[in-house]
Amino acid sequence: QVQLVESGGGLGQAGGSLRLSCSASGINFAFNNMAWYRQVPGKKRELLATFTRRGRTNYADSVKGRFTISRDSSRHTVSLQMNSLRPEDTAVYYCNAHRIVTPIKDYWGQGTQVTVSL
Repeated sequence: QVQLVESGGGLGQAGGSLRLSCSASGINFAFNNMAWYRQVPGKKRELLATFTRRGRTNYADSVKGRFTISRDSSRHTVSLQMNSLRPEDTAVYYCNAHRIVTPIKDYWGQGTQVTVSL
């Protein structure tokens, strides 16, 4: 059974840091690329960072140099370290697993709210 559960969201301060964690129950990291997204009301869901099954990472320009995605195979989690927070980082953050072997499929967590104050 696949279940993605985000944690670590909450209130942060501009210039500060938060760390999000995604518990990836039932996900085989050899078959899935992992990613973090965020979404605000009235906007489309934005891809922030990816971590491929081979360990390659990619970042959106909006977070490059500030956010870091990582994968811990032993603890079976994927994290997003967020530094130099800005108010515009306020959003609901989602963990995503993209299965790359058949059947191709996407899994999503329930989301966790991040609010950054001035």
